[in-house]
Amino acid sequence: MATEPPYLRIAGDIRRRIASGELAPGTRIPSTRRITQEWGVAMATATKALATLNQEGLVRAVPGVGTVVAEPGREGPATPRHGLTRDRIIRAAIALVDTEGLAALSMRRVATDFGVSTMALYRHVPSKGELVRLMSEAVFDGEPPGSRPPGWREQLEREARWLWGRYQRHPWLARAMAALTRPMASPHAMRYTERVLSTLNGLGLTPTQIIHVHLALLGYAQGVAAAVELESQARQDTGMTPEEWMASNELQLERIQAAGSYPVLSTLFDQEEFDLELDTLFEFGLARMLDGVESLIGKNGG
Repeated sequence: MATEPPYLRIAGDIRRRIASGELAPGTRIPSTRRITQEWGVAMATATKALATLNQEGLVRAVPGVGTVVAEPGREGPATPRHGLTRDRIIRAAIALVDTEGLAALSMRRVATDFGVSTMALYRHVPSKGELVRLMSEAVFDGEPPGSRPPGWREQLEREARWLWGRYQRHPWLARAMAALTRPMASPHAMRYTERVLSTLNGLGLTPTQIIHVHLALLGYAQGVAAAVELESQARQDTGMTPEEWMASNELQLERIQAAGSYPVLSTLFDQEEFDLELDTLFEFGLARMLDGVESLIGKNGG
């Protein structure tokens, strides 16, 4: 007798949880990473299990949340089998990685969600690398709203916050575009670069300084944005908010502090309650970066 493939067994287990009410409509189901840990399978197997449930219309992807149980009577997958186009492939891939992270992306996974063969995708997009480039290009479109402020510092703040917003909306984007020394051929990203360079031009900086300031600001935003991706994945894996995670680890942290090995750290937390939010951290670092740019401009006589 043939053995049931692992991905079908996993899909069956989750299907039974849904049928029993253990996983109610709107409830987040195990992520691909959680499935690999709970069932001891490879990422590809976990991906196929979720794709199977998606094809059955039992689950749906919710950007920024994860894959959840679909509501009764809701239509099945929003990606029908026919009418495959490059634009629809890009939009489906963005929805997938917004929900499950860049690690979940494969040509096979996207093809399965569409109900077509992997080769059908290759007729529209030649490779996974090109797909990621097209996805990055798509979400990088646009520019900051409103009129351009008069001062160079306000202009750079505006651009940096626009970039930060893109990274928050699409946590995978910072990693996809992280190669500072090998930039991606992206007209939309180059428009962002042009706006920043035009702001720095004419302030008395050398060409090298202008480029380095741009890359330093970009690298800073990407570095903090990496934590957005990690936090998104951690929330899917644990089901806990940062506050809930801190509460669950409070006793262990108190025991470590009680040993007296970290007197400065313990004293700081005793004196003030810190709100460890990424937005706050980003704004603090951005202000210090621009302080440095201002100092550089002053030294150059700008």
